[in-house]
Amino acid sequence: MQESVSADEPTRQHVLSALSRERKAGLRPDPDFDRRLDQYLPLLAGLFSSLYGSRPGWQDQLAALIVQSARSWQERPVELKALDAEREGNSGWFRSHTMLGGVCYVDRYAKSLEGVRARIPYFKELGLTYLHLMPLFLAPEPHSDGGYAVSSYREVNPKLGTMEQLRSLSAELRSNGISLVVDFIFNHTSDEHEWARKAAAGDPEYGGYYWIFPDRTMPDAFEQNVREIFPENHSGSFIQMEDGRWVWATFHTYQWDLNYANPDVFRAMAGEMLFLANQGVDILRMDALAFIWKQLGTSCENLPEAHTLLRAFNAVCRLAAPSLLFKSEAIVHPDDVALYIDPAECQISYNPLQMALIWESLATRDVSLLAQALGRRHNIPEGTSWVNYVRSHDDIGWTFADEDAAELGINGFDHRRFLNSFYVNRFPGSFARGVPFQDNPRTGDCRISGTTASLCGMEVNPAEAVERILLAHSVAFSTGGIPLLYLGDEVGQVNDYAYAQEPGHEDDSRWVHRPQFPAEQYARRTDPGTPEGAVYTGLQRMVEVRANAPELAGSTLIDFETGNRGVLAYQRPGEATARGTRVLVLANFSDSPQSLPADTFGGFAAAAVDLLSEARLQLDEGVTLLPRQYIWLRVTPKP
Repeated sequence: MQESVSADEPTRQHVLSALSRERKAGLRPDPDFDRRLDQYLPLLAGLFSSLYGSRPGWQDQLAALIVQSARSWQERPVELKALDAEREGNSGWFRSHTMLGGVCYVDRYAKSLEGVRARIPYFKELGLTYLHLMPLFLAPEPHSDGGYAVSSYREVNPKLGTMEQLRSLSAELRSNGISLVVDFIFNHTSDEHEWARKAAAGDPEYGGYYWIFPDRTMPDAFEQNVREIFPENHSGSFIQMEDGRWVWATFHTYQWDLNYANPDVFRAMAGEMLFLANQGVDILRMDALAFIWKQLGTSCENLPEAHTLLRAFNAVCRLAAPSLLFKSEAIVHPDDVALYIDPAECQISYNPLQMALIWESLATRDVSLLAQALGRRHNIPEGTSWVNYVRSHDDIGWTFADEDAAELGINGFDHRRFLNSFYVNRFPGSFARGVPFQDNPRTGDCRISGTTASLCGMEVNPAEAVERILLAHSVAFSTGGIPLLYLGDEVGQVNDYAYAQEPGHEDDSRWVHRPQFPAEQYARRTDPGTPEGAVYTGLQRMVEVRANAPELAGSTLIDFETGNRGVLAYQRPGEATARGTRVLVLANFSDSPQSLPADTFGGFAAAAVDLLSEARLQLDEGVTLLPRQYIWLRVTPKP
């Protein structure tokens, strides 16, 4: 989406002269770095100029950034440089149909980093190739926001371990074919970060790292257009400091927003990013990226400069950590989510719309909104991938576009109220046992907390809940991208209703779906006669089939109309299947059998096979699906 920008010759020479001086002073020349510098300097300089070109000395800042990158590359471990070279020749490695992600909190799932290491054999049993460890850096308690209030990006929370242990764990994961993913919380820091402490003490240099104002004049001006994110935490977007000044705090009072209009902040955060890359992190989840640029008179969300910043950070990575990927975390309008997905911005992205509409379809037994989204919004640029999930550590928000819903005769506001009511068991006949999060009676806004099993009705009807759990995951596993499991969901873990008894958790219902490791349930995973075993067995079958179906590689999806509002369908052509076959997915979200007549499948040869059950079907006889049944048909399109 960005116009082409590049460096002029004086800027290039200024940077190269600075690099030459550093090399004369001891920085080692490196032909690999110089090759990449020739390739990416014009881009990075153009982006940096776009952000900071009006500021005096911006070329010196750019030169310092390049030198900083060269030093980071020099310090990068040999084995990571080898991985960089390997992935340079296989840039689409993350688009493979063998990819499977898992996510967990270290303390709740495994107590410590060493506990995570001990679970590697289980991760291999499950088939994980991607492990996201939720925020694990130093954060003050109880004001940590689950680790998202970082007070040091270079120190691990001592309850979990040390940075040396994280570095060792990343190496062992890598040797077992598992990529490490961590959060890069780069919109804000904790108010106890060293930078924030110095800003609070009046240090003018670090005061410029944050949005700090002497009185309410500018905060009031900004808040004319900026929305409240967590009104239960504090009203507006600013909080008053002890000395009377006001500082921007989008989320919680103890999380201060960084000021990226200051190039010092860009360079400082680039340094933190490269440090983490050199510990062996493969993918950074770019947290709250929609908020990273502020401009008076705007909503301060999804501004063009946010994309420029991401592209500049990406260019820095290509210089000093070439295999590092970014994952987008933008729970915003679907059109805005898509704008961050680009090989030059975030190569992979959460798929929040698909997640929300899976739950919407389960509640309504009507797949119309989900089918519309898959047909209209699923396909993304070449060289990128979705991360598809049924739930994450966070709440469920109903992020569908009102204009999309209106096309189907659905009033968005009313529909969200219904969904909120349904999933917190305020709607007659609901199977769900969710808990409201940030319930705002004034605006009608609400989000949903709950584990997959509890939201699917495990506490009401375990047999039907198992079917819903597998149905939901069948979509995440087959639409294209990296399927992501919140670890514990694969054994049907239910809500932890005692969450409020833990200090610091009482006002945040999201802890209801962040339970401790369910050892007893994992022990039952090999018994398919139990709910745990039925869920685990069903998911393992999906993993196995997917890994052996080249049609399910990549992210390309072709929509398919069934004429039945209870049955979701889509085609997966893979990236280049020599046999010319496709996988046609059919998923019945209704509570009754659904029959699709033969003419539904007129574009395919009659013979088909369900990859999951290995059953052979004759499409010219039509297909009947049981309640909540899903099938992955290998089909051959007619010439």
